[in-house]
Amino acid sequence: MNLRQLEYFKAIAEERQITAAARRLHITQPPLSYELASLERELGTKLVERSSRGTELTEAGRVLYQRACQMLDLAEATKREVGNVGRGLAGTLSVGLISSSGGQVPNNALLELTKSYPDVQLQLREGSTYEVLDMLRRGVVEIGIVRMLSNQDEFECRLSGAEPMAALMPPECVCGAKDDSVTLAELAGQPLVIYRRYEKVLTDLFASKDLDHYFACIADDARTTCVWASRGFGIGLVPQSFLLLFNLDGFVVKRVDEEALMTRMGVVWPKGKHLSPLAQRFVDLLWSGEEIQA
Repeated sequence: MNLRQLEYFKAIAEERQITAAARRLHITQPPLSYELASLERELGTKLVERSSRGTELTEAGRVLYQRACQMLDLAEATKREVGNVGRGLAGTLSVGLISSSGGQVPNNALLELTKSYPDVQLQLREGSTYEVLDMLRRGVVEIGIVRMLSNQDEFECRLSGAEPMAALMPPECVCGAKDDSVTLAELAGQPLVIYRRYEKVLTDLFASKDLDHYFACIADDARTTCVWASRGFGIGLVPQSFLLLFNLDGFVVKRVDEEALMTRMGVVWPKGKHLSPLAQRFVDLLWSGEEIQA
């Protein structure tokens, strides 16, 4: 089993048709079918079932597809890291991003990368904070941008300034006595749209103040939270900077007056890892914040 076979198998799994996979790989169908058969013989199991409608992965095929994606990602990361060292100032930088980073990243300073690295390519991979940290551990990305970093012993971190949580209120859900801020007590009992990362934090906060709460929708990222709140399902709670990406006409936005919900974003990388010149330049340009020491 080699990387080429894994790449071929990945294409078959994603295209669900041998002909389409061959076209994607810019090869003819016979050698692709041959490599699939060789892979099945080597592993001693059937990987795909063929029918008139195309191909479907067997249970073994689904396992191999997951592993193939991981191994191909790691191979690409290894190639990129070695290449960056060899090329010095030119190269590719792979960055893991959380969905709520869009209000702060990218910023205008990062455009300086194109001056220092005219041949630079940024590979952006998105996920939750936990998924981005896992990408860092596996070497799929070189640096990550996360929020509310908890494991400071494992990662180096440079932080942005603190920002409050904001409440995105559709007209039918406006609450709070003040025009620019709302308290947790005023949000109690209101339908709230949150993303899963803050579910426990908010639940504990409401409980500590002996307040009721109602999570009308719980989403996996900030974008979905804003979309569902904007459709009237409730008050969306997201970091304030993220709302810079949305058209807020017709909505009321108030700062959530709660110190415990203040967050900071951090650009992170594994502790003790030597950053490529490109990654170091990215970190330096992103924002000047305080270093977290072990």
